[in-house]
Amino acid sequence: VWEALELLDTYVDDSDPDTNLSQLMHSLQTAEAVRKKYPGEEYDWYHLTGLIHDMGKFLGAVYGEKQWCVVGDTFPVGCKHSPKIEFSEFFSLNPDFHDEKMKMELGVYDKNCGLKNVHMSYGHDEYLYQVCIQNKSTLPKQALYIIRYHSFYPWHKEGQYMHLCDDEDVRMLKWVKDFNQFDLYSKAAEIPNKKELIKYYKGLIDKYFPKVLTW
Repeated sequence: VWEALELLDTYVDDSDPDTNLSQLMHSLQTAEAVRKKYPGEEYDWYHLTGLIHDMGKFLGAVYGEKQWCVVGDTFPVGCKHSPKIEFSEFFSLNPDFHDEKMKMELGVYDKNCGLKNVHMSYGHDEYLYQVCIQNKSTLPKQALYIIRYHSFYPWHKEGQYMHLCDDEDVRMLKWVKDFNQFDLYSKAAEIPNKKELIKYYKGLIDKYFPKVLTW
């Protein structure tokens, strides 16, 4: 995991207007902001989540995927698009836009089917979530929701798509909302001291992940 983070040290997310720092520096800023507000050991999973939340951008940094299919907002496909999605005006160029079923609020889904049953636009969130699941990370469910849905701004910021959520989604929403303050507002000019922090975070990586991951 730490080696993967190191590979992000030269990757800058062009869609992020708030920082020109590398993804590694942003990750450390986010983790330390979480740790400052939630310092207890019982929240060490939250500290680690802050550190790795954008690690799915490995897709761009290592595999060379274009930023348009790695970063930015995520949203459900297979149903009516919310106008709260960034650049939603371009959806008219998608053939699905003219499919009558896709124009319906529920589209191909059942009411309150749960986000786990909803197909989302693919990006760094879903990629990292799958890395965690398939490598049997022991991070708690709150962490996995944050990783999978922190870019789903139409949901956690704008209150859209609640008709697709089940009870578990509603319970987990507060954690995704809480994390947003650290993701967006921890981007200061001060650069974290990586050498001072590496021991602590490597210890958390060892606690919640196997030594070697399949990517």
